[in-house]
Amino acid sequence: MSVQPQARRLTLADLGKRHQAGEKLVMLTCYDASFAALSEAAGVELLLVGDSLGNVVQGQDSTLPVTLREMGYHTAAVRRGSAQAMIVADMPFGASQISPEETFRNAVPLMASGAQMVKLEGGEEMAETVRFLVSRGIPVCGHIGLTPQSVHQLGGFRVQGKNEADAERLLKDALALEAAGAAMLVLEAMPATLGEAVTNSLCIPTIGIGAGAKTSGQVLVIYDMLNISAGKKPRFVKNFMAGAASVQAAVAAYVQEVKAGTFPSAEFSY
Repeated sequence: MSVQPQARRLTLADLGKRHQAGEKLVMLTCYDASFAALSEAAGVELLLVGDSLGNVVQGQDSTLPVTLREMGYHTAAVRRGSAQAMIVADMPFGASQISPEETFRNAVPLMASGAQMVKLEGGEEMAETVRFLVSRGIPVCGHIGLTPQSVHQLGGFRVQGKNEADAERLLKDALALEAAGAAMLVLEAMPATLGEAVTNSLCIPTIGIGAGAKTSGQVLVIYDMLNISAGKKPRFVKNFMAGAASVQAAVAAYVQEVKAGTFPSAEFSY
């Protein structure tokens, strides 16, 4: 009887090769084992255990109440439900806006829970922290543009980088994070032209969410793209359940459109 080879989880090297080959990367948020298995089967490469679970799972009005313990719980569940996708876990509010040493201590339980990379919000001011984590074996995904943990400081969920000064600041942030060792960068809610400019300025892949179609890949909140989350959805959200025969078919359609570069169209961009 032949023994089937065990599935191998994607690594940064694998994603780097796909990026260098010009292949779009597909990320989707995920919070439990069932959606992890379904998303992976549909072709999703990166599962983001996002602190957006505060909004769509817990019913909070922001991501701020989500705790480190809760992030670890959901990361472990996603890990158990998947076999091949890379798992990225959000550092929740208060876990990374401190010293690099404390941030490292907070990242450790997320890595122990099954994450292969942590994501933290912020620009150039986070470069020292990114460098500290990376030098100690923790891969980092940065996140600039609309950063939900700073929603009160930003004055709400608003598009960022609309004027020249803000666009220059975001580009400077992106370059600083890459120089510090970030392996990937999420670009959220910015003009498509800026998303393209930032992407073209970097060697590392960018994952857009409301940043146009010219980023290296895309991410959406799974509850949003399945049209099961409450409230008004951002402009960049497409309802992939419309016309789909099943949830898995909807996710597969999302994967196909991202890979083809047809999502997001201008309708879902700024």
